[in-house]
Amino acid sequence: MNAAARVVLALVWLLHWLPLGVQAALGQGLGALFYRFAGPRRRIALRNLELCFPEMPLAERERIAREHFGWLGRSLIERGLLWYASPERLKRLIQVEGQVHLADESERPVMWLVPHFMALDVAGAATQLFQKRWVASIYQRQSIPAFDAAMRAGRLRFKQGEVFSRHESVLPLIRAIKRGAAFFNLPDMDFGRREAVFVPFFGVPAATLMAPAKMAASLKMIVQPVVAEFLPGGAGYRVRFLPAFTDWPSGDPEADARRMNEWIESEILRNPAQYLWVHKRFKTRPPGEPKLYAKR
Repeated sequence: MNAAARVVLALVWLLHWLPLGVQAALGQGLGALFYRFAGPRRRIALRNLELCFPEMPLAERERIAREHFGWLGRSLIERGLLWYASPERLKRLIQVEGQVHLADESERPVMWLVPHFMALDVAGAATQLFQKRWVASIYQRQSIPAFDAAMRAGRLRFKQGEVFSRHESVLPLIRAIKRGAAFFNLPDMDFGRREAVFVPFFGVPAATLMAPAKMAASLKMIVQPVVAEFLPGGAGYRVRFLPAFTDWPSGDPEADARRMNEWIESEILRNPAQYLWVHKRFKTRPPGEPKLYAKR
């Protein structure tokens, strides 16, 4: 398995030398293949869209899903750019907007809330390329060691970050924040009932973490939302550093989780095809409620 992974990584490295427009076309083609042959993930995406947009015609949901898989293919092909391209090339390709230097200028620790859009890793690169603050983040350990090592190396190559496994204690992360690191936080996945509350996500009860609001309150953090997106073809990427929340956290973790979901919903409505629809966002159900994904 590791040998096959190294072949894949070598291909990703080779592809990063191509012009972005060529990589984008390859990624769109790969996404079309995924949509056709990756049946389980296609069904998850379509089910999520059905749950979130029940009044949308089926043909429109299918169109969004097909487009989504194109962006998914791009995210895989273009990973090599983020892991191997020179900082100068990345700075030419990434457009940043808004309060990019908030973390640099803040005397209080900063938490970036970064939802799972397909260009998520572009946002991670931007936080290291366009500001000076040390960055701490959490990542999902990969089951294949070669991929895990490549991901860690890629995210740490600018010598301005530190990553912590989601399976480890949170204490090292908290110590890093207290030492001055900004926290790159991914708040919108289903990790089960632990430390979660069921609040609506497009009207569907979704297990939503209360930890972001609790951590922000306990460490007196400024919370700034950040959203990244792919631009068409070879146009690059856009990362928006939005104004910091003024009344979040509020002291009510459940209300904060609800408001966080409402904000993520508003960003999805701006760019629905680039959100991570292949994740089982509604896998965990409130007690007594039926499962929402069919077994295959």
